[in-house]
Amino acid sequence: MSKVAIVTGGSSGMGEATARLLASKGWNVAIVFSKNKKQADDVARQCGALAIQGNVAEDGDCRKVAREVLAKWGRIDGLVNNAGTTKFVGHKDLEGLSATDFEAIFRVNLIGPFQMIRACEKALREAKGSIVNISSVAHLLGTGSSIAYAASKAALNTMSFSLARALGPDVRVNIVSPGYVRTPWQIAAKGEEGSREDEQRYAAKAPLGAAAEAGDVAEAIAFLLEGARRVTGEILYVDGGMHIASPR
Repeated sequence: MSKVAIVTGGSSGMGEATARLLASKGWNVAIVFSKNKKQADDVARQCGALAIQGNVAEDGDCRKVAREVLAKWGRIDGLVNNAGTTKFVGHKDLEGLSATDFEAIFRVNLIGPFQMIRACEKALREAKGSIVNISSVAHLLGTGSSIAYAASKAALNTMSFSLARALGPDVRVNIVSPGYVRTPWQIAAKGEEGSREDEQRYAAKAPLGAAAEAGDVAEAIAFLLEGARRVTGEILYVDGGMHIASPR
């Protein structure tokens, strides 16, 4: 019987690349999307996946996703918490972030993964499954689109460590921490030229001289889902080495 994975934020960028890769490996994949139904349906059709609309910030939606996946396939072997949000605010602009901004970012980037894990816990335990939470090198460097975003990813990592203990030995919980990845999200925020310039600036500082692509992140996620059977509570950086870049 084919294994089953849920990928939140699976209709574009790193989530889409992950859904496509897992489907090509024989997994049954459920793509969770919040807004762009046509895009999600197109991706689902192309890779034989199931598209389910849901906002991970809403607990009822998370439980609905789990129910629909179980109704279709009867099991959940993998959960990829990729859905995320941010607000692009320079780190020196403290007035640019409100409490409401923090709450909105944390609801999706931190509370959302917790709610998805809770909704899928029983099925994941039964399947001896695996969870991969998508963080960011911003958690370590205090960089990224905003202070609130970096803080939300640091909190996600700490929660992942707690859950790795709480859900073991039945379920493994690991983290993939990308650096800059030029995705539709980045292009929408900065434009084609601006996002390309950001990628080039990042690559100039990274030890490998390049930023990761969505497919690189997908490969890391697949490894943690399919292999790594004695790995839990780990952070796998897919950042061109930025987390060890020289500060000089």
